[in-house]
Amino acid sequence: MRRGYSFYAQLGLTVLLCLFIVVPIVMSALAGVTVNIFKGVSSGLTLRWIFEVWDLYAQSILLSLWLAVACLVVTTLAGVPLAYVLVRRPNRLTRMFEEILTLPVAIPGLALALALLITYGGFGSFRSSWVFILIGHVLFTLPFMVRSVAAVMSAMDMKTLEEGAASLGAGFWHRFLHVIVPNAMPGILAGALMVVTLSIGEFNLTWMLHTPLTKTLPVGLADSYASMRLEIGSAYTLIFFVLIMPLLIAMQMLARPGKKRHTASQLAEDE
Repeated sequence: MRRGYSFYAQLGLTVLLCLFIVVPIVMSALAGVTVNIFKGVSSGLTLRWIFEVWDLYAQSILLSLWLAVACLVVTTLAGVPLAYVLVRRPNRLTRMFEEILTLPVAIPGLALALALLITYGGFGSFRSSWVFILIGHVLFTLPFMVRSVAAVMSAMDMKTLEEGAASLGAGFWHRFLHVIVPNAMPGILAGALMVVTLSIGEFNLTWMLHTPLTKTLPVGLADSYASMRLEIGSAYTLIFFVLIMPLLIAMQMLARPGKKRHTASQLAEDE
């Protein structure tokens, strides 16, 4: 098939847009391994700035990873059952709860953080702990987990699956864990992808909630750009990409369709 002018015009526009996005990222990463950013690559390449970033901000980087994992665990344990209730028992009360659940997404992060500070800021030890930031991250990311899982649960015939499993003698929790959850796994993985990436990259809310001892990766990144050399800030950005990109690729591969799902008949065969 002969390709016309419009195809090549669209292709050229796509390439230009990709370059517009990718080139600044490459330049920033390159600056993180350049001896002197003002002289450019001609000044030589070095890993000095990366080691300095690790020495200065290792605790912040590790804390962000820990918060992301903890946030993922909490949102999964809370979000999957919540999504099940919202889909399985649709009524006025659950619809109202769903709207309330999505409020943290509509409210600016600074406003949400301010509300947490006003309500719980008086508890000294709690205010200065990483759990305080975790609560903010959970409130912000939980709607994404619930919506992702609920979308998948709404698309499958959950009532038929449960009735089939119940006719085989499976109790509620057995049905939920061995029939519903495996079939909802694409939504859980998609929600996990959003939760982890949002938690690691969240700045506005975390900036208000953090203390000098609970500084996270985005807050440390802003601090490095404001008070350090540009090379250190760029090296910090490079470390951020090195941490987040493999995680994104791995979770996207896990979220691909084609995973084997459990049905009531398979449950009978397992038993």
